[in-house]
Amino acid sequence: MLPTTASDLLAFSNRFLEQEVSDRLQILKQLGLARYADFMLLMPNTDANVACVMRFFAEPSRVKFPDLRGVELAGLTLDGANLIRANLTGAKLNGSSLVKADLIYAQLQDADLRNADLRGATLNKTSWAGAWVEGCRLGVGVGLTDDQRQDLQERGALLESWLK
Repeated sequence: MLPTTASDLLAFSNRFLEQEVSDRLQILKQLGLARYADFMLLMPNTDANVACVMRFFAEPSRVKFPDLRGVELAGLTLDGANLIRANLTGAKLNGSSLVKADLIYAQLQDADLRNADLRGATLNKTSWAGAWVEGCRLGVGVGLTDDQRQDLQERGALLESWLK
């Protein structure tokens, strides 16, 4: 059972991020949220991530649309992650591997995707406004429109064939 008061939710979220991966997975399974383990297990314990975890657990009925504004996942391997409709506004994903991740309808406004690897990711209807994409590797034909491809390439993204 999830806590209901803000202070209890803060303490629960802090404890969650202090747990070992196996303990985090057990908690997610108990809550019926194991499908989000791909990123929830790897989140470092930072103030920004505690806030994200609090929002995530505050409204478990809304986790189909995860509110991950400002999440710090830089340098992590998140291949195949389910981030459909995730709000990743201001997220730090620089240097992360999101190969074959599902980012349909994801909000990436002002997100840091520099040097991230998104080859093979599903990017249909993804919003890129203000995202930092220098060195971000994107495959061709992954749900991007021609205008998005051109815009991202002009901002430094690397569009390449799927080789991984």
